[in-house]
Parts: sequence; structure tokens; C-alpha cells
Amino acid sequence: MARSVYVASVEGHTAKSVVALGVLETLTKKFQKVGVFRAISEDPSGHDAILELLMSNTNTEFAIEDCVGVSYREMHETPEKSLGKILERYKALEASCDAVVVVGSDYTDVFSPAEFSFNARVAANLGIPMILVFNGREIHTTSEHLGQAKPRNSQDLKSMAELVMQEVADAHTTILAAVVNRADSERLQSIKEAVGKALPDSVPVWVVPEDPHLPAPRMGQILEAVDGKLLFGSGKRLTNEAMDLVVAAMTPEHVLQRISEGSVVVVPADRTDVLLALLMADASKTFPSLAGIVLNGGFEIPEPIRVLIEGLDPTLPVVTTDGRSFDTTVKISSTRGLVSARDLQKIERARKLVVDHLDTEQLVDLLEQTTPRAITPLFFEYSLLKRASDDQKTIVLPEGDDDRVLAAASQILGKKIAKLIILGDPQQIQAKANALGLDLSAASLMDPAKSEHFAACVAEYVKLRSHKGVTEEKAKEVMLDVSYFGTMLVQLGLADGMVSGAAHTTAHTIKPSFEFIKAKPGVSAVSSVFLMALEDRVLVYGDCAVIPEPSVEELADIAISSAETARSFNIEPHVAMLSYSTGESGSGADVDRVRAATKLVRERAPELSVEGPIQYDAAVDVAVAKAKLPESTVAGRATVFVFPDLNTGNNTYKAVQRTAGALAIGPILQGLNKPVNDLSRGALVQDIVNTIAITAIQAQSMGQK
Repeated sequence: MARSVYVASVEGHTAKSVVALGVLETLTKKFQKVGVFRAISEDPSGHDAILELLMSNTNTEFAIEDCVGVSYREMHETPEKSLGKILERYKALEASCDAVVVVGSDYTDVFSPAEFSFNARVAANLGIPMILVFNGREIHTTSEHLGQAKPRNSQDLKSMAELVMQEVADAHTTILAAVVNRADSERLQSIKEAVGKALPDSVPVWVVPEDPHLPAPRMGQILEAVDGKLLFGSGKRLTNEAMDLVVAAMTPEHVLQRISEGSVVVVPADRTDVLLALLMADASKTFPSLAGIVLNGGFEIPEPIRVLIEGLDPTLPVVTTDGRSFDTTVKISSTRGLVSARDLQKIERARKLVVDHLDTEQLVDLLEQTTPRAITPLFFEYSLLKRASDDQKTIVLPEGDDDRVLAAASQILGKKIAKLIILGDPQQIQAKANALGLDLSAASLMDPAKSEHFAACVAEYVKLRSHKGVTEEKAKEVMLDVSYFGTMLVQLGLADGMVSGAAHTTAHTIKPSFEFIKAKPGVSAVSSVFLMALEDRVLVYGDCAVIPEPSVEELADIAISSAETARSFNIEPHVAMLSYSTGESGSGADVDRVRAATKLVRERAPELSVEGPIQYDAAVDVAVAKAKLPESTVAGRATVFVFPDLNTGNNTYKAVQRTAGALAIGPILQGLNKPVNDLSRGALVQDIVNTIAITAIQAQSMGQK
């Protein structure tokens, strides 16, 4: 996985592209292939000035459209779908890179009351840390000094940082560092200290001073901004940087007193006396060089004056526009300098400025050491599907007559998550798929009665159940049942796992697996878990679907199997054996049963981190844990929860699912020799997709071929 960072503004006009440029230079010196990604762009075709700037300064070559997540329009119309698309497109780029610089949105489109919240949420879902970029200056578009607004004081920046950290906490985002850009060069240390007080001690604060040349627009930009025409002067000097703005509404001598190096002067077109004075001043060695002159009002220059100016052959750009003085002034003062891919001079200034004020060694160290702790439901779903697709297994779906199953199958096949066998009448399945607009061409459609594998399934069933009086005739009858036939395909290794239950009861789905797939050696009871994807983590709940009143031995089995399931999904197991009492504080038959089961788990799996009996609050809340079980390795950080009975487990998972908005994935059967999983009859298409992926991952873990 690439080492990536999300550079995001906490407000507008932070010049985050300048910071991103410095970060990019640092990473290109450390990593061989550094990519650039824009989570959201104004232009859906990928023509993005910031992206073009950064891509022109990196050490990789990608098509620009491969480096964009979604457009603003897509985000407006389908926000949740857009987040998923951003994640998929980012991951596709990340797979080809050693590091990626992700750049946040530009505060140019009002799609949310709090734009930073969106960026923080995207970073959390991508699973990468953020660099926060603060604006060290107050931007006023009416400022006479182009882009040179007055510096912000330290307390204002500290208050802004405190507000931002609330958003960060809500989004469960990891912060790598903070940069205060465009800061007052005389107060760098005080700004660093003030902002640092609002951030965690582990987050460094770097302060970059204002370089007045970077936000200064060039005369060419001003020409475009006022929709003007170059009347006199050299096109070469359209690259002049406008460092100041002067409105010439006075006599020439007073105007000359107010100009400075790099001034752009707005002059009424009928004040030719002022125009001539300014042209002479620019040519004079005793006056500062100007950036340009903008004549507004649309008046024609009188013929004698025009001939006089042409004879002087001035190089200073003189631009004419039809606008009024106020409108022209606002347009010019609103124009900001762009560090673009074509402006090599500004690029070099920006790169050097940022790199000189960032601790680049610390940045690389932090990037290599920091792993975001939050696992969002979206990221977890993506990781499931990606892991399944890395080693495609064959999953059998017995319910080929269910529209939801077919829709899920189409998604699975389209994304190459697994290979599929779908049971039912092939012609009817294909007709239904065509009517629904689904592509099932990559699936194997199989009618059990007409299958080439039917005889082998019958023979195997007789072999395994003859001691129960099963005859060949009886076996043929049983194998016509799609649940039995599908499970037998798994038993024979013709499929790696089975998913059913959208249209069948749990008993109908799992009974065949109890008959002949059976439990793993050493497991006395097959049980189930739900993967509960909360806002920032994934927990394992067991058993919530199979065993009503587990015995001591069965509770121990559930705990050990649930820990194994957790590991198979990259969740470090810390097992909480739940009860209404914690530690030695309570007694009674139910508490004693959990206490005995915990002891048995420790005997059978001494390496396992387990605690019981323990109450739910002590298992998840650090403060409660310190008060009740201060020495426990599980209390306050449990990841696997074993409920004392089915009533408690089933109600708890549904309560958390509905009230906390958790994504509940399951039930996932555990303890079987081969994976078979049951669906809820109310399962949505995405639930079926997730369960197929989980079954494939279980098959990978079991070493299925």
C-alpha cells in the first residue's frame, strides 16, 4: 500500500496547491513513483489547474482522467455513491504508486455547509492522514494590495484550529501535520505555538511566511479579468507581476506620489494627462517600474495623444476596457496569482518557500510511521471486495430465481470478485437477467437435475449418509433440493463456498452443511458472527443467529471461532465474554457459566486475549475499564464480543445496527470445514454482494482450491 497524504484547506484562499507542491517535492526525493489525485474537481473531464500543476512536477506519468475522483456535480447528485467512486479510483491509482499526494476541494462550490467536513470524511474513507492548511492572512477582495490582506493574529488561528479539530474528531480522521501558509514573517514562532495548543502534541505545526510574489497576478491575468484589449506596450511584459493597485482619480503629480514597484494603475480613459505621466514614469530611472495601466470607461484616445504615445514606443502594457472604475477595480483586486504548470518562475519560488519551512525529514518519518486508526464502513466494504477479487473463488448461489441474487451476481461478476455457479433453470435465469438488464454471461448456470455433477452428488450423499438409511433413490430426491445440491458442490470441491437464504429459511440453508460438511476438528458447535462496521472500526459479535442457549463448552467454541474469524478479516482479536457482571463483582448461574467458559478459553487458547465475565461498557469504554478492570488487556479495547445467549446477541446487534447506523454484515457461519453462509430474507443487493465476498475470503483462509 502506498504512503499517501491528503492535503486539505480548512478554509478558502490558503494556497494549498503551494503546500502540496512542497509536499510533492519531498516525496519525489524519497519514493520512486509518486502519484497525484484530486478527490473532487470542478471539471469532470479532468482539466484541473492544480492537478496539472502537480502532475507536471511529479516523477510518474498517468492520464489526468485517472487521477480524478468525481466532479462537483456527481457529488451533489449522489454523495454516497460518489464517495465509493472516489475510493475505487484512488485505490486504482494507489496500486501503481509508492506514494500519493491527494489534494482536497477548492471552496469554489457550495455543496455543504462545512466543506472541510467533506474533505475530512473523504480522507477517513480513503484511510490516509491529512495535512491541514490554514490561511495566515485575512482575504479582502477590495484590498488595494493585490492578495496582500492583513495578517491574522495568533488567537484567531488558534480558534480556527479548535473548530477544525472538532470536525476531525467527528470524521474520525487522522492528522499528520498542520501548515499555516501565508503567515506574517515576523510572528512565525508565536503562530506555531498558538496553533499547536489546539492540536494533539504528536501533530507538528509548520509555518510558511507570505511571499508577496506568489499571490500577485500577472498582467496577462488582469487583461483577461477585465475583458480588456492590449492598446499599447509589449506582450512580453504581460508577465509583469502586479504587486499593488492604484486608482488614479487625481492629478498626475498626486498619482506619481502613490505608485510603487510593480503597481497596476487604473486610469479613466479620458485622463490622458495621467496616462502620459505614468508612461514617462515607467521609462524614467528615477521612478519605480510599473506592472501596467488599465484604462477604463471605453473612451477613445485622441488622435494626437495616440500618435505621441506610439512615437514613444512604450513597452509598458496599457490595457483598455469598457468597465466602470469601481467594477474594474473589483475585478483586478479579486484576481489572484496562479502557480500554474506553465509558470516555472512561480513554481520554483513556491517549491523553495515551502520546502525551506517544512521539516521534510520529519514529514517522511511521520508518513512512514502513521497508520490511520479509523476503518469506515465504506473502506471495510471496499477491502472485502478487493481481497476477494485478488484470489477469485467459486461460490454457488442456489437461489437463481431471486432478482436480488441475480443483481448481486451481476455486480460480483462485473467487478471480478468471485466466480459463480447459479442454480435453477438456465433459460429462466437468463430471461430474467435480460429483463433486468443484468450481465450473467460469466456465470455457470446449472439445473441440478440436468447437471453433469448430479450423479456424483447423489453418490457422495449416499456414501456420507448411508448409515442414516439414505438410499440412492432417497439421495436423488434430496439432491433436487437446491440447498442440498449447492452444499454438495462445496463438499466435492466443485465450488469453494455457498451463499443462500434470500428466499429460504436459515434452517433450510444450513441443515445440509450440518449433515455432511460438518464442524472442524476440535469444534463442538457451529456458530455465527456479525461484522459490525461502525463509523470508525469493525467489531465482531457472536453468536447472534444460531445457538439459543450455549453451554460452557459452546461459549468457549464461539469465543475461539470468533477470534479466528476476526483474524481472517484483519481484526486483532481482544475477546470480551459478556455478562451482566464484571470480574468478580457478581454471581449467579448465568455469570458463573460465562466465568467457566472464559476459563476454558484460556486453557484451550492460552495465546488469546480474553476477559470475562465483563459488561459491555467496561469492554468498550476506556474510563469504565480503568475503574472496573485496570489490569485487563481487553477491557476498554475489545474487538470481539461473545454474548451469553442468542436472545441477547440478536437484539444487541439489531439495536446497534438501527440506532448507531452500523453496517451489519452477516450472519457469517463459523466452525464448518467449508464455508456456507446464510442471508437474511430481507437482504439487500449490497448485503448479498458482501456475503459472497466474505464467503470467498473464508474459502481463501481455508485453503480452498
